[in-house]
Order: sequence, then C-alpha cells, then structure tokens
Amino acid sequence: VQLQASGGGLVQAGGSLRLSCAASGRTVSSYNMGWFRQAPGKEREFVAAIARNGGSTTYADSVKGRFTISRDNARNAVHLQMNSLKPEDTAIYYCAADKWDRLSSRRYEYDYWGQGTLVTVSS
Repeated sequence: VQLQASGGGLVQAGGSLRLSCAASGRTVSSYNMGWFRQAPGKEREFVAAIARNGGSTTYADSVKGRFTISRDNARNAVHLQMNSLKPEDTAIYYCAADKWDRLSSRRYEYDYWGQGTLVTVSS
C-alpha cells in the first residue's frame, strides 16, 4: 500500500487543521492505521492510531482531547482532526499502516509509511 499525507500548513495557536492520508495499491480497511510526528531535532513520536474497523482508537497523552483520528474505508482514507493546536504540535506528520491485528503506538511495528506533511503552529 502507498500512503500520502496532506493537509498540513501554517496555523495560529488555538487553530485547527485536518490532515488526510490517502491510500493506493490496497484498501486501508486491511490495516490498522496510525499517525506519527517528528519535530526538528526530535525522535518520531506516536500521535494516534485507529483499528481497521474504526472501532478502537488510542492517542498520545499530549494530544488526547484535542486530536481525533478517523477513517473512511469507502474512500480509502484516514484523517486526523487537530483542534486547539499549540506551538509544540509543530512537526512533520506521517501516516502509517500496520498489517497486523493490533493497535500499536510503536513506530517499528508499522509496515508502511507515507511522506509527511508539515504542520507549523505559530504562537
């Protein structure tokens, strides 16, 4: 499966953005999906994940209550709605697919990665 993230941009603190991850080559319904981010000079970190049927989600503590992950299997896409953005949310955001039946926050457990999309939050 090939993944392509989009929707990043420049937003003021307190604002919102909606990221999308479009899949091709295979349907996203075959995978648990995750979002990760990497800020300059930092390790790539987990943001959120969603089970293949959309029934379960998990979030990093730093985004809980502000970000929402969702999926649209009919359109072969996964989304990340980001509200109440903070400057510390500034990073390149990546979507990833896990072919195993688990809901993981570990980046090494994801098999496929898309190109990232840059989110910049100004103070």
